[in-house]
Amino acid sequence: MDISALLTELMETPGPSGAEERIAALIEARWQPLTDGITYDRSGTLLGVKYGSGAPAGAGRRPRILLAGHMDEIGLMVSEIVAHPDKAGQGFLRVAPLGGVDRRHIYAQQVVVHGKQELPGIIGALPGRMLPEERASKPYEFGDLCVDTGLSYEALKAQVHIGDFITFYQPARKLLNGWLTGKAIDNRAAVAAITVCLEYLQSRDHAWDVIAAATTQEETRLLGAFTSSFVTRPDAAIAIDVTFGKGPGAKDHQTFELGSGPTLAIGPNVHPGLHKGLKAAASELEMSVSLETHTRNSGTDAAGLQLARAGVPTAVVGIPLRYMHTMVETVAIKDIKRVGTLLGEFICGLTLDFTDQMAAALMETE
Repeated sequence: MDISALLTELMETPGPSGAEERIAALIEARWQPLTDGITYDRSGTLLGVKYGSGAPAGAGRRPRILLAGHMDEIGLMVSEIVAHPDKAGQGFLRVAPLGGVDRRHIYAQQVVVHGKQELPGIIGALPGRMLPEERASKPYEFGDLCVDTGLSYEALKAQVHIGDFITFYQPARKLLNGWLTGKAIDNRAAVAAITVCLEYLQSRDHAWDVIAAATTQEETRLLGAFTSSFVTRPDAAIAIDVTFGKGPGAKDHQTFELGSGPTLAIGPNVHPGLHKGLKAAASELEMSVSLETHTRNSGTDAAGLQLARAGVPTAVVGIPLRYMHTMVETVAIKDIKRVGTLLGEFICGLTLDFTDQMAAALMETE
């Protein structure tokens, strides 16, 4: 599998929170030949199932594990269409953030407005030299920013409505050292890693059913995590997401080297049995992993996955990423391959009594 080409395709396909249809269609096409069936839940989360070889147990079914990677990306929404009082009657769009958009990073970016048709645009604002002195050195507020498409106010109103989505335009670009940069690596990198895992499982036996989930609206409210875990009733779940990569100014104890392999979360909301099993699988592969502490909510789909029904044992696997929530997010392709391989190896090692082992792990200490 050409992971770089796959990730590039995923990154460049729009899919902001609440409008994931196009990215979902692409993922469905990539997962279809690797799974035994594709469905969607009511939130729009894509679910691909690959059946295991184990004998159905007490509930009349095999145990199942859910692998979740969110497919949505941060973006913008049209909040107002305004006219400029000039002779040309120019029109502009005011915007509101979808997800954790950092307003310091979006001024002067290129965008695509998803109206009746796709419109190219740029995000503009008054230059700093034209702002009051007390504002000149401060970040722009969202109210200062506008999207300029070049259309007149009347033409813009005919094409765009309040509530239409806007995505950032940033083609993926290869850097040196096997790195890739661009938008939406958070969290298309996880979708790519799950794809690597599904391919890994094609030639290997596994007892458990595997449910691959490309979840919706993680960037806004974890919607797809809640719904997918509820509808699929997994016996265990793993959230795969990006984590903070080391770089200039970053604190060593909070960040991880690009190219250093997966991170495994540890903390009160990570099931110790799953954590122990993932560490054992990494050891079997002679793969280095880093431990990432989460003393509270991990800020990932795990927070939704684990709350379904009576509760779901959940773990978090991370992919180091620099410049998160910008248009130049940067990842090492080999980290994606390692995460996918680790997931596959862990799944192949799951026995039909692993749920009992997880329960026992709650009573153990390292």
